[in-house]
Amino acid sequence: MEEKKLDLNSVIGFVLIFGILMFMLWQNQPTPEELEAQEQAKQEQVEAEKKANVKDDTIETSSEDFSVASATDSLQLVGLKNKLGAFAYSSTLPSATNNVTEVETELFDLKFSNKGGFLSEIRLKKFDNYDSLPVYLIKDKSAAFNINFNTTDSRVLNTQDLYFQPTISKNGANTVVSMKLKVSESKFLEYRYELKPDNYMMDFTIRSQGLSDVINSTQDVNLNWKQKMYRGDKSVEYENRYTRLTYQHDGGKIDKLSPTSDDDDVEEDVTWLSYRQHFFSSILVTEKPFKTADLISENLLEKDDDDAEFTKLYESTVPLAVEGGEINAPLKFYFGPTDNTVLKQYEYSLDDSIPFGWGIFGWINRYVFVPVFAFLSGLMPYGFAIIVMTILVRIVMSPVTYKSYLSQAKMKILKPEINEINEKYKDNAMKKQQETMALYSKAGASPMAGCLPGLLQIPVFYALFQFFPSAFDLRHKSFLWAEDLSSYDTIAELPFKIPFYGDHISLFPILASVAIFFYMKMTTGQQAASQPTQEGMPDMGKMMKYMIYFSPLMMLVFFNNYASGLSLYYFISNLITIGIMLVIKNFIIDEDKIHAKIQENKKKPKKENRFQKKMKDMMEQAEQQKQSQNRKK
Repeated sequence: MEEKKLDLNSVIGFVLIFGILMFMLWQNQPTPEELEAQEQAKQEQVEAEKKANVKDDTIETSSEDFSVASATDSLQLVGLKNKLGAFAYSSTLPSATNNVTEVETELFDLKFSNKGGFLSEIRLKKFDNYDSLPVYLIKDKSAAFNINFNTTDSRVLNTQDLYFQPTISKNGANTVVSMKLKVSESKFLEYRYELKPDNYMMDFTIRSQGLSDVINSTQDVNLNWKQKMYRGDKSVEYENRYTRLTYQHDGGKIDKLSPTSDDDDVEEDVTWLSYRQHFFSSILVTEKPFKTADLISENLLEKDDDDAEFTKLYESTVPLAVEGGEINAPLKFYFGPTDNTVLKQYEYSLDDSIPFGWGIFGWINRYVFVPVFAFLSGLMPYGFAIIVMTILVRIVMSPVTYKSYLSQAKMKILKPEINEINEKYKDNAMKKQQETMALYSKAGASPMAGCLPGLLQIPVFYALFQFFPSAFDLRHKSFLWAEDLSSYDTIAELPFKIPFYGDHISLFPILASVAIFFYMKMTTGQQAASQPTQEGMPDMGKMMKYMIYFSPLMMLVFFNNYASGLSLYYFISNLITIGIMLVIKNFIIDEDKIHAKIQENKKKPKKENRFQKKMKDMMEQAEQQKQSQNRKK
């Protein structure tokens, strides 16, 4: 076999190829500029890779967060459905917040809360309180409006805890605020408020749509309305006396809960509920009477709490009718002044919520004093209107005053003869009574004749006592030193508080007390002079002397915190009465003529009527029985 050897030519070839390759590498090496460009390219590539890595990381992070959020939302949705059932949908909407919807009219500044769907703030734009601050009927969660109902999947829900979706629209000149508690876009419970221009009454409808398979109509659907009443007057204790829950029921009957203490009641067929804060009211009216109403009034005013913010808490619970599985309750809300002129503009006898008094007292106020005062106050300032109305009242009542004084004069003239009879028959009370009655009959006098005129004045007195505290027109009207005729006047502030009197001095009650002192000095003096002393009876003269001082003192204390318009009336009234009595005594009644007429009447044969004859026979029989018993002894 032939042995292989290294070929020289091959070696030379390899060397040459290697040399050529080295030459080519040297020949193609980059220039400094190319090296810099390459370095820059490498740097750009590194930065690009970094950005790519960051982008990848970002995408991965976002994806992870989305997964977590989706999982959280899903868990929340499951929780809402477990808690709210079909109404969980309402809590997933953008409106499921504590935001409010603001609406302004000529009379109101209103705020509607998404949570609960009810009014969270009501400001009456045309009025200020005693401290020149805005009048709010509702503010800072002072009211709650809730519908409590059962669902077909055995849940008990409260609308005050759920979120409504608000929308505002126009119905002609009216503003419509719709608050919908949604189960879906087409199924909801709606509170629909329709606000009319320059009107304190708003239409308010509660209705459901498509909820017949959601609301359990076999269970009661109850509406609960609570409201704290803001303090608005200078004298909070005086204001609280006229702050009360009033309602109409049974086809027109008006009733009230106690204004001085906690009270509650259950009524049937209620047509309206009035939450009154003296001069302002929140009234719920229903087109269809509520079958029942569970009513509560709680007094929030602590004793001597002059800085109180609220006076009372009212609460009403009424059932809402469910027909065909749906709710449709046409209601109305009145938010405004407790003003007779304003309330009479509306139906439903809302002016009956004003405390003018019951029976004849309310009749006198409604048909006499309210129209007369409205006429006078349209012609002159309110203080002068009170004075003129007082003069008119005293002129109308002057015949009654005359009759009373005439009766007292007759009794004064007969007093000596009555004393003689008392002395003559002091041991025989029955005979003494017979002779006394015979004298009265012959003389044409009667001790009751002086009482009857006084009784006739009581309805007028009480009616005016109710009229002035309820007269909205007097609110914030000044006269002389009184800044507000609907509240007390102040001439001095005291550094301390006197029980029952207060921490201030009012001048009108002082003037009224002085006037009533002189009036009673005249009347009780006349009565004491005319009334004979009866054996075994209290000394009326002494009692009347006490009354001369006791009555003015009571007026001074009691009226110090009352409306200055009322004190002004009593001051002027007593002055005029004193003047009328002086005129009657000095220019009209002649006691000598009265005495002569009495003597003439005594000479005339007196025909007894049936009642007098019967009384005489009864007294004679009683006298005979007494004598018979004495003989047996």
